[in-house]
This record gives sequence, structure tokens and C-alpha cells, in this order.
Amino acid sequence: MTEETKQNPILKRLPIIIIGLVAVLGAFFLRDYLTFDALAENREALIEFRDANYLLTVLVFIAIYTVVVAFSLPGAAILTLTGGFLFMTFPGFVFNVIGATMGATAIFLAARWGFGKQLGAKLEGSEGMVKKIKDGIDENQWSMLFLIRLVPAVPFFLANLIPSFLEVPLRRFVISTFFGIIPGSVVYTSVGAGLGEVFAAGATPNLGIIFEPHILFPILGLCLLAALPILLKAVRGKKGL
Repeated sequence: MTEETKQNPILKRLPIIIIGLVAVLGAFFLRDYLTFDALAENREALIEFRDANYLLTVLVFIAIYTVVVAFSLPGAAILTLTGGFLFMTFPGFVFNVIGATMGATAIFLAARWGFGKQLGAKLEGSEGMVKKIKDGIDENQWSMLFLIRLVPAVPFFLANLIPSFLEVPLRRFVISTFFGIIPGSVVYTSVGAGLGEVFAAGATPNLGIIFEPHILFPILGLCLLAALPILLKAVRGKKGL
């Protein structure tokens, strides 16, 4: 970072400003393109292109997924289904996780560069409950990072932004993101792998499948496992929780 960038708050916040602008424009202009109907209409052309250019299809797919997540564009769920439709559950979920992790890392770095350090310093210098909450998160970063990835109710973009404001190390963010999103990605990729039958029946996929008991309970079990260190510290009365 140059001295000019350090002194100019606009330049520091330029990446996150660009992401915000692209997200707004994308929500308006791309809403009709990254949809289930668009996937259904172009499924044959996509399969033909994949069969003729498998490696290129993988690279282009991961690149598109990265851009969609990095700029918070609409269509991440459809892309996850597409990953399963084109590449089956495996290795489709691997490609989905790689693209999502790369996109999440991009927005994490942009937010940290523009706001993270200043906000983190303010929280560190605060007193009372705010300081206790921050200290608690600092002491249980791995558990908290996995929790916000595993809990289906936490929006993906919030799980990308919150760690950037709390000075979470980049390596820790990347690792927890990659492994934390695997359960949900496997579920939705497997739904995408069955889209052939869905298309044949003229139906739409059930994206609420992750909340069905046989899917939700194992994920909640993983959440409990991730939260176990926090619960143990709470029971032992350790400081910072």
C-alpha cells in the first residue's frame, strides 16, 4: 500500500466501493441470466461445450463463480446447481467450493483493506460489553468461523464481511471458509446432479432441501461440534465469553 493510498480514504475504500456498485448493477442487469430458467434453456449447449472442452469448462466455471461471489451478484445458488449438473456431485462440489472460497477471499480482502483495521482498532479500544464480545471471538476464532459457515441461516456475504472487521488472519479465514461450506455445497451440488430428471419432468429443484430433517440434523451436529470449545469455556467460566 502506497503512502498516497494510506492518506486517501477514497482510494483505500475503492475496492469495496467498486464491489458495491457492481453488486447493484448486477442485481439489475443479470437477474434474468443467472436463473433456473436460463439454465434449463441452455442445458444442451452447456453439456455439448463441456464434452468438447472439459478443462476449459471447469476453469471458466470456477472463474464465473469467483466473480459472482466476489461482487455479491445474484445467482450463486444457480451456479452451485450448475456445478452439479455439469460435473456431478463429485467433483462438482469441489469446483463450487473453490470458486466460492476464492470469491469470499476477494471480498474479505477488499473489506479489510477499506475498513477492517480501523474498525478492529475501535473495537479493541472500546470498553464494556463490546470489548468482551470481541475478546470472546478472538479467543474462539476457529469455532466461530466454522459456525457462521455451517449455520444455514447466516447469509454468505455477512460471513465474508464480519471476519474482515475482526482482524481474522487470512489463512484462518480461507481454511474455515473452504471446509466450512463443504456440507452445504455437497447438498446443493447433489441437487444439481439430479437436474436432468427435474428438467425432464418440467419441475423446479427443491432448494429448501437443506432444511429437511435428514439433512439439517447432521449439519446442526457439525455446528454443535464447532461450538463445543466455546461451550466448554463457558462451563469452566473462562474469561472472554
